[in-house]
Amino acid sequence: AHCYSWEPVNPINMTNAIKGSDRLLVMITPMTRQIAVKLAFVRAVLKHDLPASLVVFLIAIPLSLGIAAVSGAPLIAGLVAAVVSSVVAGAFGGAPLLVSGPAVSLTVIVAGLVADYGWAATAAITVAAGLVQIMLGITRVGRAALSLSPAVVQGMLAGLGAIIVLSQLHVVLGGTPQSSALANLRDLPRQVMSHHSHAAMVGIISIALLLIWPRLPKVSVVPAPLIAVVVGAVIVAATGFDVPTVSLPDDPIGALVFPAMPHGEWSKIVIAVLTVAMVASVESLLSAVALDRLHDGPRANLDRELAAQGLANMASGALGGMPVAGAIVRSSASVKVGAKSRAANMLHGLWVAVFVIAAGALLEQIPLASLAAILIMVGSSLISVQHIKTLRLHRELAVYVITFAGVLCLNLVEGALIGIGAAVARALYRLTHCPIRSSQTGPNRWTVVVHGSLTFLAVSRLVKTLREVPQGQHVTLELHLDYLDHAAFEALQDWQVSYIRMGGGVHVEETHGDWFERAKAGEPGDRKSLPRRLPRWMTPWSHWQHDNPESTAGSDDSPAAITPMLLGMHEFSQRGAPAIRSYLAELADGQRPQQLFVTCADSRIVPNMITASGPGDLFCVRNVGNLIPPSGADDSIGASIEFAVDVLGVRVLTVCGHSDCGAMKAALSRHTVDDSALSRWLRHCEPTEKQLRAQRDTASGEETTVSRLEQFTIANVLQQLENARSYPSVAHALDEGRLELAGIYFDIRAAQMRLIAPGDGKGIGSTIEPVG
Repeated sequence: AHCYSWEPVNPINMTNAIKGSDRLLVMITPMTRQIAVKLAFVRAVLKHDLPASLVVFLIAIPLSLGIAAVSGAPLIAGLVAAVVSSVVAGAFGGAPLLVSGPAVSLTVIVAGLVADYGWAATAAITVAAGLVQIMLGITRVGRAALSLSPAVVQGMLAGLGAIIVLSQLHVVLGGTPQSSALANLRDLPRQVMSHHSHAAMVGIISIALLLIWPRLPKVSVVPAPLIAVVVGAVIVAATGFDVPTVSLPDDPIGALVFPAMPHGEWSKIVIAVLTVAMVASVESLLSAVALDRLHDGPRANLDRELAAQGLANMASGALGGMPVAGAIVRSSASVKVGAKSRAANMLHGLWVAVFVIAAGALLEQIPLASLAAILIMVGSSLISVQHIKTLRLHRELAVYVITFAGVLCLNLVEGALIGIGAAVARALYRLTHCPIRSSQTGPNRWTVVVHGSLTFLAVSRLVKTLREVPQGQHVTLELHLDYLDHAAFEALQDWQVSYIRMGGGVHVEETHGDWFERAKAGEPGDRKSLPRRLPRWMTPWSHWQHDNPESTAGSDDSPAAITPMLLGMHEFSQRGAPAIRSYLAELADGQRPQQLFVTCADSRIVPNMITASGPGDLFCVRNVGNLIPPSGADDSIGASIEFAVDVLGVRVLTVCGHSDCGAMKAALSRHTVDDSALSRWLRHCEPTEKQLRAQRDTASGEETTVSRLEQFTIANVLQQLENARSYPSVAHALDEGRLELAGIYFDIRAAQMRLIAPGDGKGIGSTIEPVG
């Protein structure tokens, strides 16, 4: 089993798959263990891989014939490629479940090579391309091929798909495809309006079957391409239509065309070899990566797979076959049917060989229009709407469109090179683009903000923006930089010196580093950097006030008491708002919180911070002592509870107390005036007689590490939860299971949250459990 699968077999896993007497045999001797492992492997192949290989075989036959037909290659070359690639790449590949075969992405390239050099020379180019792939795999550059921009790859595949669709539409309509995609597009209206032959009816019926068949649940297990070619052949046989069909040689083995040295300019031949190698490699590697997402087995060894694909191309070309690559369509079908090892890939190639040799006459009944219909569906699948949406989301759609247009209007190589150039230009723009903006923030006050990498490429825009600031203003220059080169530094410094000389003021603030200050000190940085500290609005506000005493000094326009708030609003507008604006936009139409959070009005308690929540997560009610008066005692609290439970449909009602609570201290010390509003409010926090008795019993009967203030605070939380039950909305929701109650105690000094469970009458100390 180890030699057959070309990969280690885990005896433990195999043992777990063996039942009954087989498991008993494994426990006797090592020899019986090996026999049992081999039997289990054969059993797995028969159960999973054999059915999968039959399904892939039924898909591979029409696809191989269709790809060969559209490429201008002998039809037998497509079948040879299917057989050889499945056996060779399946045996040695690094992605055991990846099914190889004639490459859809190479159809246009192969058609050009056949027209320029003939089929024998094209086979030789395939052999050379396979050798290049083996060298790439040995030098371990398989993963490097994945560095190609997905926008370029998807644009290239979409361009190839469009070329295939445009050419095969002519075949389906009973015509002949033109020499280029633009010519096919130009002549398509004339082809549609002209008289259609019987081939058009067969092709249209085949397309309809390919669209409808997969939507039929009970019969979709049979591949749609097989149904299309079978129905097409039956129609031709029953009606006697004179339509072109598949033509195979009487002696398939004797008709093989072996490679011959191509004649022509060596530079063009070398480019052709490299093009075949690179396109086949990219398609194989991308298919292997995509296939990894469809199964739970080991991940693909890309370098080994690349070398195996090269070996398969050498073998295919040496026997007169087409270039091959890993195919995601056939591979995904194999995995969905249940393939578990590389045996499925290898077996499907053997079925193709047996069918061609023993039943080649049946293949000659297949109409070419049906094969063209299959290729139209395959080509259209290369144009993925989901990929277009993803690229648009990541702002890569322009590269995709440029690559697509280049492949469609020129050829694959030139289109891909144009796409790579566009991707590089886009990346350079992103790396060097530096947003610069200026705004008036008050009387005689301006702010200039610069983000990103400030290099010589942005100096002209920087100088233009700085010159727009009127003279004699107090300017704050905010630098959010990860790089500053010498040219940009000189531009900033020259402007600062000249502006101050003309009577203005310039204050430089650097958030993500000290690039400007270091350059002034003669120690400029030499590489890009990440932010070394959080923006001020993310750090504790009191710490920022302490580190920036000038922020509390006030001005003629804003008194000292208000200035910190205004500065905080400015910090949020500049740094916080851009980060959360898109999220808040989703909440603009209404709130959908999951929790009603009742907590104290203490300035040290920040609900969103201690619960790691954000806008829209909590419906907060804050008051002195986190109190919930009994139903009917306070309309404000009652309205909040009814709105949260009945209208918003919150799932949890939480009461959060905290250490060193001023309200609890006041209630315990009774230092409040009896007729004051505070005194009347704090009466709602008096615990019940049962809770007071439990506290006295705990204090007198055993030692406790819980302070009197902490005991009282926790008892208050439990009391407020009981008060919440007195509200009809809460009681009704609890009965229906729509609401849960929770109590939390926040230790400020330890920055620790503790969950409070209802007491059991033995004291509250045992009801507190740390969270996190």
